[in-house]
This record gives sequence, structure tokens and C-alpha cells, in this order.
Amino acid sequence: MKRQYSLIISDEAYFDILDAYLWYNALRSGLGDEFELNLEKELLRLLDNPEQFQIKYKSVRVTYLEKFPYGIHYLIEENFIKVAAVFHTSRNPQNWKNRL
Repeated sequence: MKRQYSLIISDEAYFDILDAYLWYNALRSGLGDEFELNLEKELLRLLDNPEQFQIKYKSVRVTYLEKFPYGIHYLIEENFIKVAAVFHTSRNPQNWKNRL
């Protein structure tokens, strides 16, 4: 039987997503929506099998969006997937490690 997970997105990760969405929409109308769809697709893949992505540091795993340079940084705790950050790949990971 396949394990079921619930997704929890931290407030900080939500604001990461909102900032990226607004930035992409300012760049080109509708591009923020494309970002959001790509993010949702990756979150669904993550929910399907969160252990398929490797641990990058401590117990934090990362999966990357297909069409945008962002990584979803998350932890698995019991039946929960906790998204700690959605960061642009060029940003320094030290900037968000205090979220853990």
C-alpha cells in the first residue's frame, strides 16, 4: 500500500513563491501563471514519491522545477512533507537554512 502524505508549505516558502510569481508576471504577462503551473506539477510529483529525491544536507531534500531555475527544499516528517523554501538556484542556501 502506498503511503499518503500531506503537504505543508511554510509561510516563508509561500512568500518565496509569491515573490517569484510577481517577478515573472512583471517580466511578461502570464509568465507567473506558467511558474505556478510548473511549481504545482513538481509538488504533485513530490507528493507521489517524496523519497525519490536525494538528501542535500541534514534531512533536507531538494527537487527542481522543470522550466524555471527554482528548487523546492523540503523535509519528510511522518506523513507530512514540509516545504521550507522555494529558492532560485543562484541564491546562496545559507540565506534560508535558519528556516529549519
